[in-house]
Amino acid sequence: MNDDGYVYYYIYTLGRTITGIIVFLGSWIYCIISYGFLFGVGLGWLPSIIVAVIAGFLWPLLLIAIAILAFLVFKTLALN
Repeated sequence: MNDDGYVYYYIYTLGRTITGIIVFLGSWIYCIISYGFLFGVGLGWLPSIIVAVIAGFLWPLLLIAIAILAFLVFKTLALN
């Protein structure tokens, strides 16, 4: 029996969890800065968790986008 499917599942789950936590904290901090302490802390967790769940499921696409962006930035810096 081949267990590669389980390995890929755990890699995807780990990436989803790490991405979700990072996006949640980042968007919650953004809400606190944008809307003040009361609304940011009190109500900012709700849109933050929605964005984090969506980004968590799409983390491979985010990783590819970050890699392309980094390549373009370093290519531009190398030309200067």
